[in-house]
Amino acid sequence: MNTTLVVNLLSSSTPSRWFMNSIAFWTIVMMGAMCIGGFFMFRKFLKVLPKADGKSKLDWQNYWVERSRPMWTDESKALLNTLVSPVPSAFRDIAKHSIAAEIGKIAVESNATEVTRDHCIRGYIVATPARDYKFLMKFLKKNQIDYKPYEHLLNK
Repeated sequence: MNTTLVVNLLSSSTPSRWFMNSIAFWTIVMMGAMCIGGFFMFRKFLKVLPKADGKSKLDWQNYWVERSRPMWTDESKALLNTLVSPVPSAFRDIAKHSIAAEIGKIAVESNATEVTRDHCIRGYIVATPARDYKFLMKFLKKNQIDYKPYEHLLNK
């Protein structure tokens, strides 16, 4: 009986149903993963496109980071590391760079000689997307950072 079953399976011209279902399942999983990856790649591509002034968003971020590099103190770097600590480690460097660019921009435009705690908190709030403000306020409260002077930035 076993040999006849094996012979029938090997001699059939169509693949089994479970095999075809597993192929369909993995096709859907792979297409979903490619769509998600493509979405994030497209967002990154949009950041690289030049704006009306000829520079992209990433170019401006690099400009403000480099321009403010000598202004950073050990205390402001430590505060920046604290502010980006809740970001998942895979995205922390990117978030740190974009927040540092906003902080540097604020410090340079205010003609400061160094990046202060005020610049760091203000830049952190400005660089954070509005959808994350609830988490931002909770994080600042948890770390005992007074954000009351900056509430006008949260209400934009």
